[in-house]
Amino acid sequence: MTRPSRKQLIDWDRRYLWHPFTQMQEWKQEEPLIIERGKGSYLIDTEGNKYFDGTSSIWVNLHGHRHPVLDRALKTQLDKIAHSTFLGLSNPPAIELARELIRIAPKGLSRVFYSDNGSTAVEIALKMAVQYWQQRRPEAGPKHSFLHLKLAYHGDTIGAVSVGNIDLFHSRFKPLLFPTMEAEPPYCYRCPLNLIYPSCRMACIDPIEQILKNHHRELAGFIIEPLMQAAAGMIMQPAGYLQRIRELCTKYDVLLIADEVATGFGRTGRMFACEHEGVTPDLMAISKGLTGGYMPLAVTLTTDEIYRGFLGTYDEFKTFFHGHSFTGNPLGCSVALANLQVFRQEKTLSRLSSKIKLLTRWLSPMAEMPNVGDIRQCGFMVGIELVTDKRTKEPFPLSAKVGHRVASIARTKGLILRPIGNVLVLLPPLSTSAEELKKMLEILKESVETLHIG
Repeated sequence: MTRPSRKQLIDWDRRYLWHPFTQMQEWKQEEPLIIERGKGSYLIDTEGNKYFDGTSSIWVNLHGHRHPVLDRALKTQLDKIAHSTFLGLSNPPAIELARELIRIAPKGLSRVFYSDNGSTAVEIALKMAVQYWQQRRPEAGPKHSFLHLKLAYHGDTIGAVSVGNIDLFHSRFKPLLFPTMEAEPPYCYRCPLNLIYPSCRMACIDPIEQILKNHHRELAGFIIEPLMQAAAGMIMQPAGYLQRIRELCTKYDVLLIADEVATGFGRTGRMFACEHEGVTPDLMAISKGLTGGYMPLAVTLTTDEIYRGFLGTYDEFKTFFHGHSFTGNPLGCSVALANLQVFRQEKTLSRLSSKIKLLTRWLSPMAEMPNVGDIRQCGFMVGIELVTDKRTKEPFPLSAKVGHRVASIARTKGLILRPIGNVLVLLPPLSTSAEELKKMLEILKESVETLHIG
């Protein structure tokens, strides 16, 4: 079969495709970048041009592209079977992976429920929470609502959107959503209480406690991204915040749901962000880095206490009636097992520590740039907020497309970025070398300087 030319691929893309989170009218006016291959920290287009993968292909790639251990795991499993149903059957990779995940998860999480992406992992956690209260603790009352932070993003399915709060993404779908309660996030750079950390003593938690105190009888759970609200613009929580939320959820008998889809698998410097404060949630959603960026796979982890709430005789119908065609997919589970193997063999987390310190040091000079308002870093997760005025913190209008313009310049210099509005986001693969990391930061700095914004 004759290989299509680049021109033909562009034509077919524009004629047939609809890209996510993309204004297609503008897409058709721009020259699309078509990625054909990858190697290590690089993406390679159809013309052979190399680019640093500064987003880890939207936060999923951990050990670099074409890692031999992950490649081999996928090929080996493919020689056995690609998929068989998980309804009424099981398979070795899914069983082995569940055991390994429980070994590394926060202590107390002991059950694994598979799905296929972060949104569905969150959706499952919400449904589990509601059904748990009905079956295990009916005396607790009709606990069927949820508390979440403003600016939250937990996925794009209806339940996940219901506990989200990014108007640009979610406002059009409000007629489809169920009602929830929300609280201000700890956005220290733009504190809604006009206080300064740490002298504020995390006063933003006081309204959360008030909500829990007043509404705990109807709240099934409080969902939160531990340490970092990623899609909100890399908004970091101050030290001790997550631990305090855990204490309040326990005090008021509300389940804590940790969305570790973005923060899990080493992104914050630990395997899971919850570990930084010794927190065990009641339910935890993971995906993205679970397979090292190779296959769509997700997991909802929970405790034996919640699991037991679903046990009963056949005719009691306490079963969790939820599932997906590709639940427990052997290919995904096999490569996820290999992903954890690479963590162990290459000592990924211990080697990451020194690179996190280098990243902090190389980011520091950017704080002095006239349009850099705030730099937020948690491990290998970075958000750089651009402003028109450092003193007033006045943001650029979204119509100025400042983040997009910086990313476009960076691409010409060999770095792929995906900004969130005015926030430049850098999430390189954990395997990125110190030399590669330094080059990424140099390109990022040059791109902001070249733009001449302000």
